[in-house]
Amino acid sequence: MSGEASTPAASPRAPRPGTQKSSGTVTKKGDRGAKEKQVLVLPPVGEEEPKNPEEYQCTGVLETDFAELCTRSGYTDFPKVVTRPRPHPAFVPSASMSEKPAQDDQRLSASCSLNSLESKYVFFRPTIQVELEPEDKGVKEIYIRGWRVEERILGIFSKCLPPLSQLQAINLWKVGLTDKTLSTFIALLPLCAPTLRKVSLEGNPLPEQSYHKLMAADSPIAHLSLRNNTIDDHGAQLLGQALSTLRSCNRTLVSLNLAFNHIGDAGAGYIADGLRLNRALLWLSLAHNRIQDQGALKLAEVLRPFELTHTEVVERRRLLLEKGTQERSRSPSSSRPGDSKTDREKNLLLQVNSAALTEKTDKTQTTKTPKGLSKKKEKSGGESVRKEEKSGSGQSPTQGTPKKEDPTKSGKGKVTIPEQKTSKGKGPKTGNKEKRSFLLESEQLVAEATEAVNPLLEPVEHRNGKVFVPGNKVLLHLNLLRNRITEVGLEGFLATAQYQAQFSKSKSPSKGPVGLLRLSLAKNCFSPQCPAYTTIQELMLPRAAVTKAKPREEEAT
Repeated sequence: MSGEASTPAASPRAPRPGTQKSSGTVTKKGDRGAKEKQVLVLPPVGEEEPKNPEEYQCTGVLETDFAELCTRSGYTDFPKVVTRPRPHPAFVPSASMSEKPAQDDQRLSASCSLNSLESKYVFFRPTIQVELEPEDKGVKEIYIRGWRVEERILGIFSKCLPPLSQLQAINLWKVGLTDKTLSTFIALLPLCAPTLRKVSLEGNPLPEQSYHKLMAADSPIAHLSLRNNTIDDHGAQLLGQALSTLRSCNRTLVSLNLAFNHIGDAGAGYIADGLRLNRALLWLSLAHNRIQDQGALKLAEVLRPFELTHTEVVERRRLLLEKGTQERSRSPSSSRPGDSKTDREKNLLLQVNSAALTEKTDKTQTTKTPKGLSKKKEKSGGESVRKEEKSGSGQSPTQGTPKKEDPTKSGKGKVTIPEQKTSKGKGPKTGNKEKRSFLLESEQLVAEATEAVNPLLEPVEHRNGKVFVPGNKVLLHLNLLRNRITEVGLEGFLATAQYQAQFSKSKSPSKGPVGLLRLSLAKNCFSPQCPAYTTIQELMLPRAAVTKAKPREEEAT
């Protein structure tokens, strides 16, 4: 019996517990498979997840919108939106300094726990820091530092940033940008509010150095910072071409910061080429680079009268021809020396038709009106015919067209460069109650007034068969700290400072740009006591005082 009892348990053919276990495992595997299928049902939900963020309507509160869009996009752990901490006030020592170390030591010994350490290192967690407006708590600036911004995060930003109507600046520091994500970020900028004028991309080196795409013709950026991006001469070439070429010019960028990069003499030459025809950039920093004397001489040459190249002379002649043809087309046709026969025949037909119309109206109205009124109507009809004759050929004989054209013609004829500059120079004076920086005032004075004027059409000088233009006097601030410039490069800046000082004496600041107001050349490869550097400082000292006096006057008002 013991053998019979043991046989069914040991025989492999009988239904033993092993087979039941195996069948149980099969059923359990089936259950697991069903459960896995239920888990796999989530990816179709994930496929529908991109539709959910589109259905979500942003409220304009960045904290709630960003969190909601991240959860709808499948993120479980995402950065939080926090207010940017302000610097602590200055520490004032008190009389009880001897008692504080003992109290601090007691607090530190009591708070050395895991929770306290975690709370102290919350600062290093990825966050989105925002700076708010003091009145209505609207987001004014965004700071993202130290964590990788992927393309999906930029897609979320493209939905939650446009409702921020007061957004002025976006700062991205070491966020691991690539050339692809930079293109996505550039496509995001036009969607934002028109108040967004400042972009800072620092510590984001790109293999292709495609930073010049931020300076496109349709870019809204006015202040751009590209520090610590390892930009070399090739990147500087792309940036110089974005500043200006013969056929294109950036008209929106006001300040450009290229400090702490790897720009050498060739790169400085490319930047100088971009400054030849650019009349919008007011502030340029090339500090902490590798610029030597050749690059310094090229930069100094652009800031005083320089010779036009052959291609620039050809382009200038083409622009002058276009300007002449436009002025001839705007002028009335009667002043042209050669009118065709067809135009004269059209004028005669108009005179005949108008005379016939006046005769018919006079005959129909003689029975109703007295003779004196009919004579007045004849005079008015003759005057109308004369007006049509003065309007010239090629225009419609209706009476509305000359009335519409006269104010435009008078406006176009009256608008000149000095009038625009004086009118815009009066604007900041009346608005001294609001605190404005000197950079923004000069932006209104200079950048907008010089948009319609091509530098190649400025008054030129002919010397020994060569054409010289006055040079770039719009640039107000140039920073070349900690480069490799010697006394040879200083001579070029000395000549520039002397020329601009003489030019500023003959021209008041309210009538237009006067050249550099601040030139930083310290910490280079020359002695601070060398004659060229001391004379440059003496020439720039009264000009730098202008920039310091204006903010003081604003604070007093």
